[in-house]
Amino acid sequence: MGKKSTDALIAEVRRLADALERMGPTPARESDLDAADCFVWKPEARYLAPVGKPSRVTLSLIHGVDHVRDILYDNTLRFAEGFPANNALLWGARGMGKSSLVKAIHAEIVTNPAIKLKLVELYREDIGSLGDLLDILKASPYRFLLFTDDLSFDHDDAAYKSLKAALDGGVEGRPDNVLLYATSNRRHLMPRDMIENERSTAINPSEATEEKVSLSDRFGLWLGFHKCSQDDYLAMIDGYAAHFKLDGDADELHAEALTWATTRGGRSGRVAWQFVQDIAGRQRKHLSL
Repeated sequence: MGKKSTDALIAEVRRLADALERMGPTPARESDLDAADCFVWKPEARYLAPVGKPSRVTLSLIHGVDHVRDILYDNTLRFAEGFPANNALLWGARGMGKSSLVKAIHAEIVTNPAIKLKLVELYREDIGSLGDLLDILKASPYRFLLFTDDLSFDHDDAAYKSLKAALDGGVEGRPDNVLLYATSNRRHLMPRDMIENERSTAINPSEATEEKVSLSDRFGLWLGFHKCSQDDYLAMIDGYAAHFKLDGDADELHAEALTWATTRGGRSGRVAWQFVQDIAGRQRKHLSL
């Protein structure tokens, strides 16, 4: 075989080797848990990606949910200090600050330098990798608030079994240094019509739905978020306006805010924030949280 043919063969072998390497699993990266207070779980690389500038508001700007705010804050603080605490399911109306409250409470608590609490976001579609994530977290000296936003399960979705086992049903159970908070628009994490359908077609209706409904029972805290009143909505507007020093008379802002809510079809924390963004943009002011 001539030199030219040998070189061509070597090049082809290298090309095939590179292609096979690209097809293989992504090598695991070493997670630096000292890099930030907030992380996002990347299951394909078994890696916790640090978030240098988390998207969150200060706790003082969250209005209309005072009762659940105080309960969740106390539960989180106890866990951060090393005492018993409950997994929490924040359920209810859209746009009422469920995920914002979790992030704001974490930010408030870690202002104490003696507390080493990390917030880790786990995307809904990555629930199946929860066991791998817990293997990493349980070996760390830190305490972790594991957060999943907009959690729900559809019919025949088996991912809920991974979550159910991780909460407290597995052999190992939940690691002592991990607490799980989830938000959902559904109290039982699956559509009511699917629950009713399983009841109506099962030989034993109570057993047919027990496994899926019992997932919600694994959360020690159920905190309900309901549509806000007009007074709560306007209090949100006033809080934002004072914090960001927006121009305008209070009565004028209230009138515009109510018109804005009408065009959006309802009042909520999200609608209030969107209104404030619009006002700040028109006034050419920056919103620095």
